[in-house]
Amino acid sequence: MNAANRSRFVYVTFIRTTPEKLWAALTDPQFIRQYWFDMTIECDWKKGSPWKMSHSDGTVTDVGEILEIEPQRRMVIHWQHEWKPELKAEGPSRCTMELEPAGSAVKLTITHEIDRPESKLIAAVSGGWPSILSNLKSLLETGEIALVSHPRH
Repeated sequence: MNAANRSRFVYVTFIRTTPEKLWAALTDPQFIRQYWFDMTIECDWKKGSPWKMSHSDGTVTDVGEILEIEPQRRMVIHWQHEWKPELKAEGPSRCTMELEPAGSAVKLTITHEIDRPESKLIAAVSGGWPSILSNLKSLLETGEIALVSHPRH
């Protein structure tokens, strides 16, 4: 599908940490809960593995599968939203996380895309990713999160 028919959100941040620590932060369920507003991620982080995200009450919000994984460098998740019907109806999206050493920091690039124009899902994640990644950056650099609750809730 050509780019005109695709919606995409790209977020780049630099985090003063190591690729090993950032990778652990992206894949450790206990660490994820600290910066992702108490969300639970279930996955064993291997190619083909199922991936599931839930609220603290057990309500499943998103499911998927690990399409590609190269520890400390890159991960691609087939991502299907399950919680809000209007977003679920858009079908699966794809989230790519790329880590690249940059001096004493790591460049983290998140690309979330879907093969449909003007996606409501991409509009929603474009509001969510910046707050999640702000928390991740703060937690890794200072030991504390920036936002206790999601600013859009």
